Amino acid sequence: MAEPIRFYFRNAVHEVSGVAPTQTILQHLREDLRCTGTKEGCAEGDCGACTVVVGSLENGELELKAVNSCIQFTPTLDGKALFTVEDLQLPDGRLHPVQQALVECHGSQCGFCTPGFAMSLWGMYLKQEGQAQGQAPGRCQVDDALSGNLCRCTGYRPIIDAAGRMMELPRAEFDRGAVADALLALQRGAGATYSHAGSSFHAPRTLAELVALRAEHPQALILAGSTDVGLWVTKQMRELNDIIYIGNVAELKSVTQADGFLEIGAGVTLQDAYAAVCRHYPDELSEMWQRFASLPIRNAGTLGGNVANGSPIGDSMPWLIALGARLVLRGAGGERELALEDFYLGYQQKDLKADEFVAALRLPLPRPGVAFRTYKLAKRFDQDISAVCAAFALTLEGDVVKEARIAFGGMAATPRRAAGAEALLTGRVWDETVLKEAMAALAQDYAPLSDMRASNSYRMKAAQNLLRRFWFETRRDNPLPRSAVNAFAATA
Repeated sequence: MAEPIRFYFRNAVHEVSGVAPTQTILQHLREDLRCTGTKEGCAEGDCGACTVVVGSLENGELELKAVNSCIQFTPTLDGKALFTVEDLQLPDGRLHPVQQALVECHGSQCGFCTPGFAMSLWGMYLKQEGQAQGQAPGRCQVDDALSGNLCRCTGYRPIIDAAGRMMELPRAEFDRGAVADALLALQRGAGATYSHAGSSFHAPRTLAELVALRAEHPQALILAGSTDVGLWVTKQMRELNDIIYIGNVAELKSVTQADGFLEIGAGVTLQDAYAAVCRHYPDELSEMWQRFASLPIRNAGTLGGNVANGSPIGDSMPWLIALGARLVLRGAGGERELALEDFYLGYQQKDLKADEFVAALRLPLPRPGVAFRTYKLAKRFDQDISAVCAAFALTLEGDVVKEARIAFGGMAATPRRAAGAEALLTGRVWDETVLKEAMAALAQDYAPLSDMRASNSYRMKAAQNLLRRFWFETRRDNPLPRSAVNAFAATA
C-alpha cells in the first residue's frame, strides 16, 4: 500500500512499515513497541497468554473482540484499534475493576497468564455495559469468556471469582465514541496492498476487487481469520509470499435469509455464524457452538474459512453436510453452487478452480419431520479437537425414514457421509432392529486411523454408539431429552 499500516493504539494513530506481512501482532507488540505485558505461551492460539482486544467498525458501530495476537498478522490491524493489558489502567492511575478484582480475589499466581485473563475479562466487562452495578455475569458466560485462557498453576477458582467481583466495583466507562471517530477517519475508500521484501498483503474492500485480485493472483493464499494459517507461520515456519485478506470485504460479512435458506458470507466470524444458526437450531447446535474452539478463536475465525480449509477433523462440516448445506463459489467466470460434501475430493483436495474462492454457505432452515443432532467427542469439554464428530439428520414420516443424511469428522481423510448406513435406513422403520443394522454398516463406510487423539477401534465404536444415542433421543416411544447447553445460547 502507498501508505503504511495504520491503526488506533494508545489514543493515537500508529503507523507501521518495513515489517513482513506475516509478522504477528504479538511480535510487533513485544519486539517493535516493547509492550511486553502481552505474553507468548504457545504461539498457536491455545493458551490465551497473548490475548488482546481488537476494535473495528461494523456497519458504523464499534465492535470489540478478544483475539489471540500470536496468530494474527499485523497488516490485518489496518483501520482498526488495538488494546492491550497496558491500556487497562484508569486515567487517574487507579487499577481497572478487572485488575482490582483479580488482586482482591487472588487471581494471579505465577502471573504469566494473568494479562491474557485480564484482557478476556475486560472483553466480557465491555459486553456488560448498561447492566446494573453488582449484576454478576452467569457462570456459563464466564466459562465461555475464559475458554481460551489456560492457567498452568490451575488457579481457575479465584479468577472465576474475580469475574463476579469486577461487576460489584464502581464502573469504569469506556469512550466508544472517541474510538469509533478515530476509526472512521482511518477507513480507506478502496482496497490496498502492503508489500515488503517481495511479499504482498492485498486487502480488498469490495467483492469486485476481490474477484479481480483472485484472477490476477491465482497462486495467492486467501486469508480470513488466520486461526489456522497463523500456525503455518509460527509452527511450520512457512513462507507466504502473496496473501489476499478478505476480512474487509463487506459483501462477505452478511447473513441473510430467503427461500428456506440461511446464507452466511465467507467473512462472517464463527461466533456470529453460530449465533445466527442457533437462532434456528438452538437445541441441536448450542452445545457445538460453546464447544467449538474458544471465544477468541471464534471471534477471529470464519465459518467460510473453516469450510474452505476442509480439515478432516473440523467440527462444522459434519453438521453442515447432514443438514444439506450448499457452497457458493465465486470467480472471474461468475458464481456456481455445489453440495458441501461434493467440495471435498480427497485429503486437502477441493473442487475449486484457480481463480475461485468460497463466497458463502447456504444452509437449509428447519423443516417439518426432520430429526437432527450433532455430537462432539473430545478429551476436554471445550477448546479441544474432536476425536469423533457426528451429525445425523433423518426425514421421518411417522416411523419410516424417508431420507437419511449421516456425516462424520475424524473418520476419514475428509468430512464424509455414511453412504451404506444411509441406504440401509432409507425406507425402513426407525426402530432398534434397523438401528443395529445401520451401526454395523458404519464399519463398511469408514476405515478410521489411529492417532494421538484416539485409536481406530475407539473411533468406530464411538461412531456406532453416537448413532445409538441419536436413536435414543429421536425414537417415537419414550425418547431421551435433548442434551444441548441451552443456557449458553440464551446468554452468548
